[in-house]
Amino acid sequence: MTDVLRYTAFTSDPEGGNPAGVVLDATGLGDAGMRAIAAEVGYSETAFVFPRAEPDSFHVRYYSPEVEVPFCGHATVAAAVALRRTGTLAFHTPAGEVVVETDGSTATLTSVPTSSTPVGAEDLDAALDALGWTRDELDPRHPAHWAFGGARHLVLAARSRERLADLDYDFHRLGDLLRRNDAVTAHLVHERSEDVFDARDPFPVGGVVEDPATGAAALAFGGYLRTIGRVRRPRTITIHQGDDMGRPSVLTVDVRPDRDRVRVTGAAVPIQARPARPERG
Repeated sequence: MTDVLRYTAFTSDPEGGNPAGVVLDATGLGDAGMRAIAAEVGYSETAFVFPRAEPDSFHVRYYSPEVEVPFCGHATVAAAVALRRTGTLAFHTPAGEVVVETDGSTATLTSVPTSSTPVGAEDLDAALDALGWTRDELDPRHPAHWAFGGARHLVLAARSRERLADLDYDFHRLGDLLRRNDAVTAHLVHERSEDVFDARDPFPVGGVVEDPATGAAALAFGGYLRTIGRVRRPRTITIHQGDDMGRPSVLTVDVRPDRDRVRVTGAAVPIQARPARPERG
């Protein structure tokens, strides 16, 4: 029987953060086996780690309850901490090589090269319609983009915290829009202050209503800020996510104007209790 560890990432509290399953040695598991395990675990993602011959080097694949995703930040943090190593690790993911620095309780991920492009008018209308938002409720300082940091995300910024807090979207319509654009989540943000953001991440593509912490989206968001000219100096961004779900998470994002790779840092702790399945659409 495959041993599955359960950790929660981007928090030091077992009741906070985003839970992830971790299989530390997935040798011999095929696609169907990994998909079945991820569905049984029921978290938004489970990381499957395959040791490589090189020291501190691993192949890693990520499955949600319904699909494989090319990269997952919170499951990477969880896997790095679960490995109980310190120093620099190389995670070879379907999105590319991700360098991970860990002290055994926190992990810092360096993304693959990020990129970001504006959302077309038709897709923006479809997104707003699925979310029940209007154009007047968007923050004009942050235009809608498709942002990539290992996986693709729709970035939309709400003008008010109240708009972000009142999330009640059409699960299937938003999921269809994201799939058509090869995206995995909608990264919905509100700028609390210059370097502090609140975020929510619907994840209908993976069969999950919402993620309480999304490291891949945070990396993509750092690259997005650079693309739109909001990174004129090295910046450290704090993202608060999961508060509206009762699972507070903190993601620290480091982005530089002269680099297209972004770093995100978070803690992870083991979960003792067997998880409840996430809410489904």
